[in-house]
Amino acid sequence: MKHFKPASLIALLLPLVALSGCGGKQEAQAATAKPALTVQVVTPRAESWPRVLAASGPVAAWQEASIGTELAGIRLDEVLVNVGDTVAKGQLLARYSEESMRADLARLEAGVAEAQAALEKARLDAESADRLESSGALSKQEIRSVRTQATVAEARLASAVAQRDAQALRLRYARVLAPDDGVISARAATVGAVAAPGTELFRLIRRGRLEWRAEVRADALQQIRRGMRASIRRLDGNPLTGTVRQIAPSVATDTLNGIVYVDLPASSGLTAGMFVSGEFELSATAALAVPESAVVFRNGNRYVMQVGADNRVRELKVQVGRRRGTDVEVLEGLAAGARLALAGGAFLNDGDLVQVVAPVAAAP
Repeated sequence: MKHFKPASLIALLLPLVALSGCGGKQEAQAATAKPALTVQVVTPRAESWPRVLAASGPVAAWQEASIGTELAGIRLDEVLVNVGDTVAKGQLLARYSEESMRADLARLEAGVAEAQAALEKARLDAESADRLESSGALSKQEIRSVRTQATVAEARLASAVAQRDAQALRLRYARVLAPDDGVISARAATVGAVAAPGTELFRLIRRGRLEWRAEVRADALQQIRRGMRASIRRLDGNPLTGTVRQIAPSVATDTLNGIVYVDLPASSGLTAGMFVSGEFELSATAALAVPESAVVFRNGNRYVMQVGADNRVRELKVQVGRRRGTDVEVLEGLAAGARLALAGGAFLNDGDLVQVVAPVAAAP
């Protein structure tokens, strides 16, 4: 039987004691490890989200009315409205000088009265000739002449009345009236300017109605229907809801885009000429939604921080899709029952220990 010396025995036991001491130290360090962050956790939600079709385009007037004059050679005396003014149908917008036209109208009224008197005399002469025809006091030629004079007098009266009515119409043109309710969008009228037929004085947005002319890809036009809702983003960031009124029957050959006309509410806060973007709500599809605060953008990719049962963080790369409010759709890379750090993921790394507080439910 082989016997060990005391010195040899001590040499064999020393490594065992050292290993035992290291293991105890590691366990103590593990027991005293501190969490890197305190987080709340949230789980993805399965929801039904409408598909959206993004578009952009200008805001324009639903219909514009060009307000001009048919007068010629008349001076503009007064302009009563300016750009941006809201007007009512029949409201006086501008007035031309009426003095010369009123004088001409008075002259033509006198001409009508003279023609009426001449017609009365001609009719009386014709009646007298008719009574004398059987007596033979007048020749047939004289009787025909009297009757012809009555016919000519009747025609002259009709001509005088027509001239008077035309002058009265010109006088009405001296008062430029609004053809409809609306908003003045342009003004070319200048006091003192001499009228020329067809000159545009004002441009009116009829009834103040605006529309969004959204440019949509040709292959997506079939997905849009009349009456469909559209969400428009105003320049201040606030959303606005419109309704599809009409879809253009053709597309532009250079851009292959079609125009979708969207009616805007009266209080849209938009102005004709603005260029805005928005989206159309299509049919709904399933979506796995998480709060946007749970998604971390790092190294050109998007990640979520999954919290395991041991409160250790695991970094998961995900693909995101649609956004809805403060939520984002995760397309792949995430299981439905995962626990995710609601916020603070940018300060965490794979394997970090976290302290979990009471979970919260994200509002849909």
